[in-house]
Amino acid sequence: MSIVPETKDWTWVLNRACPECGFDTRTVRHEDVPTLIRDAATRWGDLLETSDVLRRSPAAEVWSPLEYGCHVRDVFRLYHERLLLMLTRDDPVFRNWDQDATAIADRYREQNPVEVASELRTAAESLALKFDGLTGTMWDRPGQRSDGAAFTVESFGRYLIHDPIHHLHDVGGR
Repeated sequence: MSIVPETKDWTWVLNRACPECGFDTRTVRHEDVPTLIRDAATRWGDLLETSDVLRRSPAAEVWSPLEYGCHVRDVFRLYHERLLLMLTRDDPVFRNWDQDATAIADRYREQNPVEVASELRTAAESLALKFDGLTGTMWDRPGQRSDGAAFTVESFGRYLIHDPIHHLHDVGGR
C-alpha cells in the first residue's frame, strides 16, 4: 500500500521535484529540516484530530489517512534511530523496514487517531531536536539503507522530509 518501498531506489527525490506532490528537496537547506519536520507534524496532528473519514481508504490498495498517519509517526521514529546510527557509527547499514508488514502487524487501521497524533508530534519533536543539534561535519556523516541507497546526514534529512509532506498530499491534507 505504501508508495515508497525500501526495496526500490527512491533517492531520485533528492535530484528533482516529486512528480506527484511537487515537493522539491533540492530547495531544502539542512538548517530548514527541523522546522519542516515540526510543520509537517503540526499538519498531520491537526488532520488526525479533526477528520471524520480517517479509517476509510479511497481504494483497496491505498492506505487510509489514519494508516498514513501511523506510517508518518513510525517514519519519524525510524529516522531518529537511523540518524543516531549515522552520528555514532561509521557508515552504518540500516536494517530493512517492511512498511506494509508493519501496518498490518501494528494494526494501523485500528489505532486511536488522537493518540497517533500525539505520538506523531512527540516523535517529530524528538527528531527535530536531534537535527537542531547538528553542526559542522556532522552533516557529512554517511549511512546507507540495506538496498544500497547511500546518504549523508544532510541528504538523509532532505530525503526524510519528503515522506510526511508527500503523504499529506496523498490524503488531501495540504
